[in-house]
Amino acid sequence: MKNSWKIIIGIAVVLLIIGIPFVATYNSLNKKQNEVDAQWANVESKLQRRYDLIPNLVNAVKGDMKQEKEVFGAIADARSAVSKASSQNEQIKAAGQMESAVSRLIATVENYPELKSSENVTRLMDELSGTENRISVERDKYNEVVKSYNTKVKSAPTSFVAGMLGFETKPYFKAVEGADKAPEVNFD
Repeated sequence: MKNSWKIIIGIAVVLLIIGIPFVATYNSLNKKQNEVDAQWANVESKLQRRYDLIPNLVNAVKGDMKQEKEVFGAIADARSAVSKASSQNEQIKAAGQMESAVSRLIATVENYPELKSSENVTRLMDELSGTENRISVERDKYNEVVKSYNTKVKSAPTSFVAGMLGFETKPYFKAVEGADKAPEVNFD
């Protein structure tokens, strides 16, 4: 009888030695994943602000900017891509498309001094600037949280638990292709 109790106690100790770190690792991975999801939601809320606000402001400015119909079309196309995006990667790509269109709009306004004097254009530029700054801050925070999470998922011994439980790395928010070059505006 005493031997069976020793075996049971031994098994319980081994389970505790293995189980406690396993549960702690799972909990820490889950916490990090929730941080990534929460920060992505912050990015999405700022992107949504952009998608809702910019087209309305652009419509108010169209009369002052008749010469730049292409930029307005690019903004409409980007907004459409956002509504069709179903995955996080597609949302990131659509956000880059919108960012490119907004950059061209900013370059257009900067090249036409008479537009800067319009109250609607001034308001649009202020809102664009504020919105893009908010998005930039949230993307930076998102990438920091993803870095922390991905490091945890890829580091031993956590990587073993992550692999067993299906925790996968998350994508970073990257600049769109060609973002390293200044937008070119030509009205010839």
